[in-house]
Amino acid sequence: RMRCPAPASRSERGRQADFLARRLHQRDRLGAEGFAGGGARAHHRLFQGESRSAASCRLRGMSTQHQAIVMAGGKGTRLHPYTAVLPKPLMPLGDAPVLELLLRQLSNFGIGDVVIAVNHLRHLIQAFFGGGSSLGMNIAYATEDHPLGTCGPVAQVLDDMADDFLLLNGDLLTDLDFSALLDRHRQRNLDATVAGIRRKIRVEYGVLDVDPDARLTGLREKPEMEFVISMGVYALRRDAIRPFLTPGEPLDMPQLLAAMIAAKSRVECFVTDCKWLDIGRPEDYGVAQAIVSEGYDAFVKPSP
Repeated sequence: RMRCPAPASRSERGRQADFLARRLHQRDRLGAEGFAGGGARAHHRLFQGESRSAASCRLRGMSTQHQAIVMAGGKGTRLHPYTAVLPKPLMPLGDAPVLELLLRQLSNFGIGDVVIAVNHLRHLIQAFFGGGSSLGMNIAYATEDHPLGTCGPVAQVLDDMADDFLLLNGDLLTDLDFSALLDRHRQRNLDATVAGIRRKIRVEYGVLDVDPDARLTGLREKPEMEFVISMGVYALRRDAIRPFLTPGEPLDMPQLLAAMIAAKSRVECFVTDCKWLDIGRPEDYGVAQAIVSEGYDAFVKPSP
């Protein structure tokens, strides 16, 4: 069983800062050539202090078919004090941050136009990824002056998005077939599709079955229950979600989906068998480090 990492010491936080500095230097010198042997030499751009309008303008150069919005504005409080130095999407896994692995997987499935919604320590994310040239992608930014939830930032860039696009959390690792998700969403003419994965969860106690008269009718020792859980990946139809969004107003995905279901929108699930890991907790971050130590192939695979 993976043990929870100890709280970051001052020296550990220093190593994290050194990691970021090294990777920025490597990108300036080598671009994408230093990772997985691929890509052209990159021109790294620093967008620190860039205005919202300037970032939004770059969206107009995007294609109309293959787009995604990645939510990367959270404070990562469950990973504190690690995230006092780095935003959670830049937490290192081997020689690359978690968000880089996710972006490379999106690119492998033909999604080259990405908006990253940023808030906490956003200048580091913007400095690291720039305009996306080192990854062979086109990256723009939606900035939050105050927390807008897991869906609220979409409102400010919605007009520039394709008819159907992906929305996903920036702190997850997966080998999900993003193309298959979008294809099914479009083929079934859906308003929203939620990517799901089956997980068994063990109750750590004996469970008593009790009838209305308090009679014990059964006992189950640490039973397992299976659920379909949300992966934090969604395919959305632009015009279908527009009525539920207000620029500058916070909104979380559960609120959006509940409102769409109440309005009888076409919302379905895309349940698939794939690798998936959310690094929001220290123990999950430890698991991710162990997996990636054996190679990036577990989460960065070419499309079929």
